[in-house]
Amino acid sequence: MKTFWILGAGQFGEKAAVRLRLKDTEAAIIVVDQDRSALCSVEAMATTVVVGDAVGYLAEHLTVSDQPDWIVPAVPVHVAFEWLSKRLSAIYRLEKLTIPESVTQKLGHVVKGEGGSVYTSMAEFICPDNCPEPADLCFVTGKPRPIDLYEELSAVDPHRMTPVIIRSRQLSAGVGGYRPGDLFDALRKVKACDGPVLLGTACRCHSVLDAFRLIPRTS
Repeated sequence: MKTFWILGAGQFGEKAAVRLRLKDTEAAIIVVDQDRSALCSVEAMATTVVVGDAVGYLAEHLTVSDQPDWIVPAVPVHVAFEWLSKRLSAIYRLEKLTIPESVTQKLGHVVKGEGGSVYTSMAEFICPDNCPEPADLCFVTGKPRPIDLYEELSAVDPHRMTPVIIRSRQLSAGVGGYRPGDLFDALRKVKACDGPVLLGTACRCHSVLDAFRLIPRTS
């Protein structure tokens, strides 16, 4: 039986719960949201609903020995960055940095979010939510995709900043997620860095990015 943790019960979290349940009627699906009313809309699709902060739940319950098959981030924050911040908070502060234009100039459309996060898209339009993310061609235009974002980001010059990229994989139409092992691998890589880090969660066409450095806590 596959297990999924869906973080957020809004529009995207509800879609994820519905589509994953239709795809696998036996899956164990946990949906976490701090809004109890939002959870009502997914309760019929979920095995369990949890009222609480989604990233806080992930930080508290995700361990090397206790983890789901897939994590589906569906809250309006960069879950990987927030999780890393909580995991490292006892010994490090993550100081946000500005992502250089030299990094973002090849990444299509770039939008700056709250707190310094950057969102990118290779599409000039709102992608349909049933896109199967074909390997070579855009689902909408049929034209070749110029780059795969997760590969492009992984090739960022490490002398400028160390890229730590978590690949989001399509679990169902319009539903992306990653394995817990990818988070722990990112944690290991970040702890080994002694300079600026570019942390990204990316699929072929979309990404969310944060740049930071680790500042040791003195007390």
